[in-house]
Amino acid sequence: MKPEYDLTKMKSRPNPYAKKLKQQVNLSLGIEVIEYFEKKAEEKGISYQQLINLYLQDCVNSKRELSF
Repeated sequence: MKPEYDLTKMKSRPNPYAKKLKQQVNLSLGIEVIEYFEKKAEEKGISYQQLINLYLQDCVNSKRELSF
């Protein structure tokens, strides 16, 4: 491995993973919902935001339909 690399001749290209990046959104969630996810997240050792994202991703992957 070289101690330094000359990157001036390198060509840039779009990030192939850019579409998979996260986008920040603001949501108004009920207190009961937040408390539920905070408790579950603490049990798993992750943040409640990560847990909500994982849950929603699972809904997308399984094409879960809403039931009221």
